[in-house]
Amino acid sequence: MLLASAYLPPVEYFALLARDFIPGSPAGDTSIYIEAREHFVKQSWRTRSRILGPNGPEILQVPIVHGGSREMRDIRVEYTTPWIIRTERALDAAYQSSPFFEHYADGLFAILASQPETLLELNTALTRHILDRLGIAVPLRYTEEYTPEGSLPDDYRSLIHPKRDNTVLRDLGLGRPYYQVFAHKYGFTPGLSILDLLFNEGPDAILFLKRQ
Repeated sequence: MLLASAYLPPVEYFALLARDFIPGSPAGDTSIYIEAREHFVKQSWRTRSRILGPNGPEILQVPIVHGGSREMRDIRVEYTTPWIIRTERALDAAYQSSPFFEHYADGLFAILASQPETLLELNTALTRHILDRLGIAVPLRYTEEYTPEGSLPDDYRSLIHPKRDNTVLRDLGLGRPYYQVFAHKYGFTPGLSILDLLFNEGPDAILFLKRQ
């Protein structure tokens, strides 16, 4: 399976990561690769995520340093603006009343506070941390050279995109709602960051992702 690097990516992204994982089994060679050699793609989940706050859906974004190499593995994160503080405040406003926010927030905030130099390092650290919290033991590897579009059957790099709908959850038999803090105001909102599922469902998030 080949995926693009993503910042706190949508539930669909983790549903794909969990697709072949058997709960309780040790990590195996599931051949999950993160594309590290592509040219950076703007306006994608690589630098943004979507949460549901008191004022409706909200985009969280990571600023990057412009200039130099445009290869994904070389894109650096910009830390001169207070985006981490804004992110933490937005997550607090959105999920402070969710059942499991206090269980998971500190670990995520610690990764942000460590200020990984590159976007790839930041995204991967967050993804691995969330996989651990979900109990999904799958190894993530980086590609060593660019993989052309369409050359692999399990290439999902372009499928999950903020400007396009996808059928990932429906195709996996997971197209159903789960608890959301502001569903009483906005109804169930799909396409949100995995944090929405994690903060609202906690240990039961894996049951949603694995159709149990």
